[in-house]
Amino acid sequence: MRSNRRYNRAMSQNGASGEGARRWQEAYDKAAAKGLRADTDFRTSSTEVKPLYGPFDTAGLDYARDIGYPGEYPYTRGIQPTMYRGRLWSIRQYAGFGTPAETNERFKFLLKEGQPGLSVAFDLPTQLGYDSDDPLAEGEVGKVGVAIDTLADMETMFEGIPLDQVSTSMTINAPAPVLVAMYAAVGQKQGVPRDRIAGTAQNDVLKEYVARGTYIYPPKPSLRLAADLMAYCAAELPRFNPISISGYHIRDAGATAVQEMAFTFANAIAYVEAALARGVGVDEVGPRISWIFNTQNNFLEEVAKYRALRRMWARIMRERFQAQDPRSWMFRTHVQTGGATLTAQQPEVNIVRAALQGLASVLGGVQSLALSCYDEALALPTEQAQRIAVRTQQVIACETGVADTVDPLAGSYYIEWLTDELEKKAREYLDRIEDMGGAVAAIETGYMQREIQEASYAYQQAVDEGKKVIVGVNKFRHEGEEPQMIFRVNPAAEKAQRARLSRVRAERDQSAVEASLARLAGACKGGEDLMHPILEAVQAYASVGEICGVMRSVFGDYVPPTAV
Repeated sequence: MRSNRRYNRAMSQNGASGEGARRWQEAYDKAAAKGLRADTDFRTSSTEVKPLYGPFDTAGLDYARDIGYPGEYPYTRGIQPTMYRGRLWSIRQYAGFGTPAETNERFKFLLKEGQPGLSVAFDLPTQLGYDSDDPLAEGEVGKVGVAIDTLADMETMFEGIPLDQVSTSMTINAPAPVLVAMYAAVGQKQGVPRDRIAGTAQNDVLKEYVARGTYIYPPKPSLRLAADLMAYCAAELPRFNPISISGYHIRDAGATAVQEMAFTFANAIAYVEAALARGVGVDEVGPRISWIFNTQNNFLEEVAKYRALRRMWARIMRERFQAQDPRSWMFRTHVQTGGATLTAQQPEVNIVRAALQGLASVLGGVQSLALSCYDEALALPTEQAQRIAVRTQQVIACETGVADTVDPLAGSYYIEWLTDELEKKAREYLDRIEDMGGAVAAIETGYMQREIQEASYAYQQAVDEGKKVIVGVNKFRHEGEEPQMIFRVNPAAEKAQRARLSRVRAERDQSAVEASLARLAGACKGGEDLMHPILEAVQAYASVGEICGVMRSVFGDYVPPTAV
C-alpha cells in the first residue's frame, strides 16, 4: 500500500498516537487493502500527498514567524491588511493581434467590458527584434500578438486611450527597453507627465534562455539591458514597474510548482544583483519588482504556492539583500491561468479549468489576474471568449464570497504543511543554483533547462499511463472529435503592416535616425547606459529591427549550448 508504513511512522513521530489516530489508521489500512484509485499517483506537481493531515504536520510552525497577519512580514497571508475587502485584484486579459489599429479596437472593447488595465501580446518578430519586412518575419507578422515596428505603431495602438488613466502590462523581454521607450514617448506626445505613466514591462530575458526561446543577445549583455531599464524607471518613470519576473513560462514549459518558484527566484536574485552593481539601491529597485506566475490544475497546491512565494521573497529581500523598506519585501504578482493546461479537445471544458485556476489564484492572494481563454488551444482568443474570461473573474469577485475575508484557507493543516513544504523544496533548488554560481551560470550550463525537460517528461509519462487524468484527452473522450480553428488573423494584416513601415521610413528624418543609431552603437561598445540612446532612436522613428540590429552587431546573437 502506497507509503502507509512511512505515513504511520510520521504520525507516530509527530505525536499522533492517540486512540483516535490509531482507530482511523486501522480503518484506513483496512479500506486501502481493498485497493485505491488507479487513475492517480496522489501527488501534486512537486510532492507526495499523504492521506490525512493534522496538527502533527504543522507542529514546527511558529505563527508569528511563519504565518503572521495580512500586511505584515513575512506576508504569508497577504501583502495588504484588508486584501480584497479593500480593493479587488486587477482584472486583465492578454490581448494583441494583427496590426496596431486592430489591437486598438480590441483594447477599447476590453475597457468597455469593465477591464481596468491592458495587457499587450506582441507578435514573434517584435519579440525577437525583427521588423515586419524582415525576411525572417515572413508568415509571422501579427500572428501571436500585435506587430510593432516603430513609434508610429505604438501611437496608433494607444490612440484614444489616455495613458494617465490606464495601466499597461507588456509581455516583452529581449527588446523590452525599446518598447518601454516607445510607450514613454507616446505618453509624452499625449502630454502625460512621466510620473503619471503607469505600467509594467516583463523585461525578464533570463527565463527566455530557460523556457521560451525569444532571446536575442547572450545572457550577460541581456542582463545589462534589463538593469539599465530598471535604473531608468527608478529615476524617470516612478509608476512604471521595469521588470515582471516570470515563472509563468517556466511552468508552461513543463516545470513543477517548486521549479517554477526556485528558478524564478534565482533569476530575480540575478536581476537585483545586476541593479545593485549598476548603482541602484536595493530599496529603489525592490518596490518596483513585479511578477507573473502560472496557476495550473492542482487547486490546493496553487493556493499554497502563492502563500509560500510571498514568505520566501520577503525573507530573501530582508535577510539576503538587507532591504529596509517593507515595500521591498512585498511579493506583488500578476497571474495568468495555465495556457499549457488548455485542451483542443472539448475546448468548452477549458472554461471550467480557467475558473478553478482563477479561484485558486484569488484564494492564494494575487494582485492581478488574467484567465487563459477557452479557445486559445485552437487560435487567438475571440471577443466572446475574452468576455467569458472577464465575466468569470467578475463572478469570482462578486458572487462566491471568497473575497470577503482575508486568506480564508489559512489554518488548514494541509495548506499550512504544503506552504511550508513548497518553500523548503524551492530553497533546496536555490542552494544548488547558488553553488553553481547563480542563475546565469545555471543557464549557461543548461542545468535549469534539463530539470524542466525531465519534469515535463515525467508529467507526460503519467498522462500516457493514465495516472494523470486529462478530461477529454485520455479519459471521458468524444470519439472522432476534430478540433476547429475559431479565430484567424486577417491574412492582409502582414501586407498592411509592411506598407505602413515603408511609409514611416519614407517620411522620417533619415539623418536623425542614422545619428541616433550611431550613438547607440557607441554606448553599447563603451559600457554606457543604453536607455537614453534607445529613447533618442525611438523618437527619431528608428524601428525595432534597426535598434536591435545595432545591439546585435555589438553583442552578438546567443547560441544555446549543444546538448550532449
